[in-house]
Amino acid sequence: MGNTILCVDDEHHGLMIRRMLLERMGYSVLTAENARDGLRAFSHHSVDAVVLDYYLPDVDGARVAAAMRLIKPHVPIILFSVQWSLPEEVTLFADAFLGKGQSPVGLLNTLQGLLQMHHSQSA
Repeated sequence: MGNTILCVDDEHHGLMIRRMLLERMGYSVLTAENARDGLRAFSHHSVDAVVLDYYLPDVDGARVAAAMRLIKPHVPIILFSVQWSLPEEVTLFADAFLGKGQSPVGLLNTLQGLLQMHHSQSA
């Protein structure tokens, strides 16, 4: 399998759709339905990128992204939201922001671009 992507979203249906999409594109996918489980998976597994929902029931995605940056600052984070924009201070810890209504191609292109940029910086 290719890169490992962690998807964190409390909306189970959307989470499973993203998982299937990413797996079909050759990614290995870890999932979590809340911030606590997402941070645990992020801490204990090798993760190449994160797709993170902003609106989580236990804490907002910006705080989760900030915590992830403290653990593994080099891992790209895509922040997802049902809103089409969020204040800059909310997206500060994310490498990209996407609205959930965007096509799957937008997610795949953004993810691929971030992974390529990360791999070129690591080389």
